Amino acid sequence: MTDTTLPQAAAQRAGAADHYSLVRSLNWTHAFWFAAGTPALVLFSVGAIAATAGNISPLVWTISALFGFVQAFTYAEISSMYPHKSGGASVYGALAWVRYGKMLGPISVWSNWFSWSPVLAIGTGLGAGYILNLFFPADHWVQTWQITLLNLDFLKQGLSLRINSVFVLGWVLVLVVFAVQHRGVLKAANLQKVLAITALAPLIIIGLVPILSGNISAESFEPFVPLARDAAGNPVPGAWDMAGWTVFAGALFIAGWSTYAFETAVCYTREFQNPGTDTPRSLIAAGLLCVFVFSLVPLAFQGALGLNGMLDPGIYSGMGVADAMAGMIGASAIVAKILIVMLILALLLTVSMSMAGSARTLYQGSVDGWLPRYLNRVNSHGAPVSAMWTDLGFNMLLLMMSDYVFLLAIANVNYMIFNFLNLQSGWLHRIDRPEMPRPYKAPTMVLAAGAVLGFVNLLLLGMGANIWGPGTLAAGFAVALMILPVFAFRHFIVDRGKFPEQTFEDFAGVDESEVKTRAGILPYLTLLAGAGVIALGYVIAVY
Repeated sequence: MTDTTLPQAAAQRAGAADHYSLVRSLNWTHAFWFAAGTPALVLFSVGAIAATAGNISPLVWTISALFGFVQAFTYAEISSMYPHKSGGASVYGALAWVRYGKMLGPISVWSNWFSWSPVLAIGTGLGAGYILNLFFPADHWVQTWQITLLNLDFLKQGLSLRINSVFVLGWVLVLVVFAVQHRGVLKAANLQKVLAITALAPLIIIGLVPILSGNISAESFEPFVPLARDAAGNPVPGAWDMAGWTVFAGALFIAGWSTYAFETAVCYTREFQNPGTDTPRSLIAAGLLCVFVFSLVPLAFQGALGLNGMLDPGIYSGMGVADAMAGMIGASAIVAKILIVMLILALLLTVSMSMAGSARTLYQGSVDGWLPRYLNRVNSHGAPVSAMWTDLGFNMLLLMMSDYVFLLAIANVNYMIFNFLNLQSGWLHRIDRPEMPRPYKAPTMVLAAGAVLGFVNLLLLGMGANIWGPGTLAAGFAVALMILPVFAFRHFIVDRGKFPEQTFEDFAGVDESEVKTRAGILPYLTLLAGAGVIALGYVIAVY
């Protein structure tokens, strides 16, 4: 196998004088600190889930976090097989599917990127909202001015593209993160560590103080049933009937976007000094942290606020979450402002994590022939700058959206598609490439559990996606299919029907053309079964 400890100087000498590549400068703790931004994703949807699911929301978060932890072992195995690839699990999973259909690989890589990239817009949008709330009341003109550019009622009532203070300030925050990332992954990782320690502190305080101080009331969880709406649209306690289970599924669906996200730790395999051991270590460590925070914070949030507090519109949108969390611990005005600043840093931590991971997905997708060729350009610091600029341009548009929860839901449709394909890729790789080196090999039962959870995720997708807007499921699939003409142009016109040599460079000397598709029709039956599960979930929710 190719040497996996290639130093930075050698990596840069490997190309022409004006060509640079990613460099091996990280160990597992660097990736852990990048992935440590994942717990702050609780700020994105804790309010929306609480306001939608009601008293059962802590159960939703705990179950979802455990799902994510089980799935991580599959990602750890497939990523350890490819020590020279960056970009995350979708890149490794795409290589399992490519021999069963060229179009399946780009869908996986694209869906993974699209599900991650909006973190830039949502995170900086929420951060901008927190900052504005620190200095201006809600009715101040700085907060209320708005220029509507495009009405999107056909997707969801009240949705639009607009320019306002949140957009302007959010764009400034994105550029700040970009400037840090532009200097290379090692410098970004060192700053990420400082941000992570600063950002995780308030989340842990918010989770522990209400519990230890006895400020959590058992009445806040009663009755322990999903939320429902009466004929007039008013919130009322529901029941564990089909409508209640649909709400539960919708909450689990949207929570997965946050709780599964620590899989971003595998995006840096190409930059690890020892990828075979660093990858699983960073992933499992980040997973344990996420199970802890995602179980603790929603429990305290629900217990302290109660149902009436959770139904505040500011909680649903996310803009009022920081103020509510400061109130949960009885903070003074000064302490509350300090806490909110720390939560803003937590949001910037997630933005930095997303920019690093999603840009590397675009980069590796380009190197492997899935995405446009221009995305593989790397600067002298080893940063994939073309991919980063693409992320910036895309999120400039997303920052204009008036409803970040709907944007999150569409992104999560793509995330569930990616998760399904990649959780199945674990057993596909084992069948087709049994002799390929695996520095980390997941227990077979855990690998099988991950494959089953792939179908569970699709059931949640079919049942719960449209809870977040009638057009969510259709819009999400439309986005997933947008990559097909892009890939067709790259593969059949630019590359003339052949994948670049780098696509299969990690097959340890094995000629990929000689690898037998031992799985037979199983992959196709799996895809049909997946489509059937989505349809079943949709029918259950509708009828």
